[in-house]
Amino acid sequence: MANTFEKYGDRMKETPYAWVVVWATFVCLALIFGVSYSFAAFFESFATEFSAQRADVSWIFGLSGFVYFVLGAGGGMLADRFGPRIVCSAGMMFIALGLLATSWASSLLAVYVSYGLLVGFGIALVYTPSIASVQPWFTTRRGLAGGIASSGVGAGTLLVPVLVAMAIGPMPWREAMQLLALAVLVLGLLAAGLLKRAPSNTSSGAGGSATGLSLRETLRSPTFRWLYLATVLASPVMFIPFAHVSASARDLGLGEAFAVGLVGLIGVGSLVGRFAIGVVADRLGRAQTLVLMQLSMGASYLLWGAAGGQALLLVFALWFGLSYGSIVSLLPAICMDYFGGRSVASVVGTLYSGAALGNLLGPVLAGAAFDFSGHYLGVMAVCGVLSLMATWASRQMKRCGQARY
Repeated sequence: MANTFEKYGDRMKETPYAWVVVWATFVCLALIFGVSYSFAAFFESFATEFSAQRADVSWIFGLSGFVYFVLGAGGGMLADRFGPRIVCSAGMMFIALGLLATSWASSLLAVYVSYGLLVGFGIALVYTPSIASVQPWFTTRRGLAGGIASSGVGAGTLLVPVLVAMAIGPMPWREAMQLLALAVLVLGLLAAGLLKRAPSNTSSGAGGSATGLSLRETLRSPTFRWLYLATVLASPVMFIPFAHVSASARDLGLGEAFAVGLVGLIGVGSLVGRFAIGVVADRLGRAQTLVLMQLSMGASYLLWGAAGGQALLLVFALWFGLSYGSIVSLLPAICMDYFGGRSVASVVGTLYSGAALGNLLGPVLAGAAFDFSGHYLGVMAVCGVLSLMATWASRQMKRCGQARY
């Protein structure tokens, strides 16, 4: 049976449509995370429009991330049952609706509901189903395929916030958000329509049924528990820069274009990490690579803490982006490696729920710490400790090895 499955997997990697799914996922991820991280471009507009402090505005980003990470498991379960095309298409429509409603908001509370909850719900229906749809199509080149697909996150992070910032200049932020909603509706539905389940997840019989653990069996394994703990610990480290690095640059007296552009540079680093790390991880081992990237992400904060101008902030954004992008691209492939393809979307979605609290509370607490102290140094120190703990948990996961099935 093992040989049959390996031969079947080798044929799957040659299937031309597998790469259509990879690039469709790339576009889906570019759109949803471009929307999520365009928050940096809207940050000052929200603060000015609603006379809000940084901690109050940070709740918007944190709430959206909390929703899509918590509900990602549900999105994965829906995709396992109905397929990624239907679920992702519905998600794109919810995102567009949430952006449109935000453009009409008359209070910060309304933005919490429309951008934080509605957009977050839409992302939950796209993120896990799309990225999990890639892994079952591949065997030996799983790391490369996952890296290319997940690099859509980096591309969206690079392009969308910068384009939104450019649009906010000549037009009101509300109109810019309406254009963003239209782009998501059109491009998002086109990309989602190309997503299909791998034949291994739809057919039955010898050589055609997906192997692996059920979600319940996965949750009981020590390997998953260590991986989940690593995700929980790393999540504040991952998301605080997206909400605050631009504000940090403004505090140093740097221009608005440069400040928002730092989020784009994180996207550049993320793109490099996602493309390069897939090839490296396929050779070095994905679990070992995850350990190294967890450590690297925490180390990048040293540059942010030392930054007094453009140069170090530029290097920080690229280094952090490379580490962050590598980690995110490795997680779905590691889930497929260790737990199989039987319930891969549900497993990935459940794993991502571990990032929910970090995404919600990390940026908010960082904003509150700044409002209290006037700097981010304490935040950076805490993130360094969390990163070391996440590195240790990832190493423990690697020691546990592949779950049996």
